[in-house]
Amino acid sequence: MIATGIIPTVTLFHWDVPQALEDEYQGFLSPLIVDDFRDYADLCFREFGEKVKLFTSINEPWTFASKGYDSGDFAPGRCSPFMNSAIGCLGGDSATEPYIVAHHILLAHAAAARLYKQKYQAIQKGEIGIVLVSHWFEPYSSTQEDKKAAQQAIDFMLGWALHPLTYGDYPKSMRSLVGERLPKFTPDQSEMVKGSFDFLGLNYYTARYASYISSPNKVNISYTFDSQANLTSKKDGQLIGEATGSVEFFVVPSGLKKLLLYTKQNYKNPTIYITECGMSSLHVTSAVQEGVNDIQRVKFYRSHISALKDAMELGGNVKGFFAWSFFDNYEWSSGYTSRFGLNFIDYKNGLKRYPKKSAIWMKKFLQKN
Repeated sequence: MIATGIIPTVTLFHWDVPQALEDEYQGFLSPLIVDDFRDYADLCFREFGEKVKLFTSINEPWTFASKGYDSGDFAPGRCSPFMNSAIGCLGGDSATEPYIVAHHILLAHAAAARLYKQKYQAIQKGEIGIVLVSHWFEPYSSTQEDKKAAQQAIDFMLGWALHPLTYGDYPKSMRSLVGERLPKFTPDQSEMVKGSFDFLGLNYYTARYASYISSPNKVNISYTFDSQANLTSKKDGQLIGEATGSVEFFVVPSGLKKLLLYTKQNYKNPTIYITECGMSSLHVTSAVQEGVNDIQRVKFYRSHISALKDAMELGGNVKGFFAWSFFDNYEWSSGYTSRFGLNFIDYKNGLKRYPKKSAIWMKKFLQKN
């Protein structure tokens, strides 16, 4: 990679908790994970830091905490019984565990970042960041209640991690709505977490409408309901954006621009890399000729890169953009049935690879710009 001019960017944790630590102390549910993650990061910095100039500690704390411990859709599949009755969860408490896990993730990131800065950065000349994901949230109506719901929705998704990383504590709305279930940082922990990144990786895929829930659920308590925001992809019978192959993702390029400008205004305009942005094919096929004809993906990248350019012209501090993904890959609970790639993988014929129209477009775009 280096020989061809590609700068390696390495993610240390993308939800793959060692089974031994899950068995020993339940992984990120335990504070013991913080020192173990720091030691693991130490090994990676020592072995690879001379060649890697951009490290990201953890990918999408929100997804890992909410999908793994609130809805139970992703590993380790924990939730309250009322959250996932169709599949069933492997134990859990959706009212507390997502917050505990996210808290330990932030402490693990901060411990690894402190180690890197103290021990390696001056010699290796690299940077360390963290990757967050967020939708953009539009108020469903112009009422103050729905505007409040949209603010609370972004606090509970983006702000859940970025607020402590910037200011040393969780958003006020989370403190108010979650109460004693939300863990507290000690003064030393707060100082360690605050400012513990050289750059922010930001993943963007879609947007939602948010409306205020006037009567929150006080019986079945969970992270999902705590924000008092009802999230929907439809308004007046119309989708918020064009449908894709992922039932939860719709094409809303304006949301990327708004999210970047919101981050600039509210979180001290950090250095940002768009570390994931892409869409899954609406019509999934195993036929190569049909699979490479991804005109929708070409339009997706053209519109999102244009929105990115608009945000940068208004002061957004964006230094790079990663398309998700380079080729079709394993998409967690969707397996190989969801295709995000610029390049088509023929799973039935020796994993041969074919550039899609989006890959050809991206190549020409990069050559011109």
